[in-house]
Amino acid sequence: MRHPRRVWSREQLLENIWGTDFVGDSKTVDVHIRWLREKLEADPSDPKYLVTVRGFGYRLG
Repeated sequence: MRHPRRVWSREQLLENIWGTDFVGDSKTVDVHIRWLREKLEADPSDPKYLVTVRGFGYRLG
């Protein structure tokens, strides 16, 4: 929220949310983004708030 429209990579999200000691797959982020979209978006298959930036990561807004 402090950085609107900034693009965050999966690795940046993992480090900022779960910390550097996280043991797991970066695809975990994709699953959590999907769950958030289901809660926030009117049409999760056509997101307006949590947008995928192909080849890099995600941005809010």
